[in-house]
Amino acid sequence: MRILIVEDEKRLANILKKGLEEEGYAVDVAYNGEDGLFMAEQEPSDVVILDIMLPVIDGLTVLRSIRKLGIKTPVLMLTALDTVTDKVSGLDSGADDYLTKPFLFEELLARIRALLRRDSAVKTSVIEIGDLVIDMATREVRRGGREVRLSAKEYALLEYMALNRNKTLTRTALSEHLYDHDFDLDSNVIDVFINRIRNKIDRGFGKKIIRTVRGAGYILQG
Repeated sequence: MRILIVEDEKRLANILKKGLEEEGYAVDVAYNGEDGLFMAEQEPSDVVILDIMLPVIDGLTVLRSIRKLGIKTPVLMLTALDTVTDKVSGLDSGADDYLTKPFLFEELLARIRALLRRDSAVKTSVIEIGDLVIDMATREVRRGGREVRLSAKEYALLEYMALNRNKTLTRTALSEHLYDHDFDLDSNVIDVFINRIRNKIDRGFGKKIIRTVRGAGYILQG
């Protein structure tokens, strides 16, 4: 999954980026509202973490502009201001959730997971597809009751496909949601990861969950 952080406190932004990357997310960072708005418009993200107090263009203006452009990406607002008026302004401007500084990183992760599930048929942190079970909170994966060990990127790819089950996902779409803007979209790394995941979750089972759609991409069926 790919996350855009728009935060002018560089130390906080870099801490969040490092922590989220350790969790397997791809992370882009902008340090002012103008760059954040540009990146939100040009680069597809699964969640935007947006501070309110930003230089050049403030966070609420960025948020309103994003929504006017028709971008429906879930937005989590960050603020040091804990007042009802500020929260109402953010929500009325199109925010999906609100988090007041300081906050625990574990809470941020939980809110991100909830936002990722928002437009999915999955409404809890546990995804069940036949005998495949994915726990988004613990990042544990099991097939037929057997634990499946995945790398952070393998897990991120499987989770994204599971949240978009029964949809054909192109290699480009998978790359864009798995890596930041510096990634080479012409790379075959997605095919490599798909093969690794298949070897771990499909080998030894009669029903294959991940299927190749020739000329289009991949689909996780269940």
